[in-house]
Amino acid sequence: MEQYEEVLDRVLSILVEGNLSKNQQAPVTEIAKTIPVGISNRHAHLSRADIDSLFGKGYELTKLKDLSQPGQYACKECVTICGPKGVLEKIRVLGPARPVSQIEILQGDTFKLGIKGELRLSGDLNGTSGATMIGPKGSVQLTQGVIVAQRHIHMLPEEAKHFGVVDGEQVSIEFDGPRGGVLNNVIIRATANSGLECHIDTEEANALGVTSSTRIDILK
Repeated sequence: MEQYEEVLDRVLSILVEGNLSKNQQAPVTEIAKTIPVGISNRHAHLSRADIDSLFGKGYELTKLKDLSQPGQYACKECVTICGPKGVLEKIRVLGPARPVSQIEILQGDTFKLGIKGELRLSGDLNGTSGATMIGPKGSVQLTQGVIVAQRHIHMLPEEAKHFGVVDGEQVSIEFDGPRGGVLNNVIIRATANSGLECHIDTEEANALGVTSSTRIDILK
């Protein structure tokens, strides 16, 4: 009887180890093939000084939900953006506060505002257009900082190595589906504390029939 129990325990141990091995390998297989897609709408990143000017001295942004990138979140607060020809209302603010304010809009918005849309990565603001931001407590005139976001993929350095890419590299990505296709000039952003996700804006997503469940392949 004791020998039978020893044999049974050994068999169960082997089965459990086998299942654990399969479970550990599954995410690697999935990551190796596809990357999740995040669809970005127009939004604003604000400096601490501009939060004070727009919402009141010492005002703290109200978190609505966390975003895919660690530490970033959507806020309850919105601002209005004014250009020479028109305005964009209810532009969502994202937190936390940044050293410099930045507004990310769509290419189509540039015509409504009457400003030039510079295609840039986040933080690359030199020589970009400015605009006026209006909040409930005041306004701020930006001399620069309005961009159309360059499509990109966030990933950790070890994930970049796994995909065979490097930080700053331009790649092409492929979408499946009835409106699928290929997008070129996608920038790899391989940095610490990143969440694996490809970021495109709503105009690009609508053109390709992209949804929140869409995943993409990197084409080398």
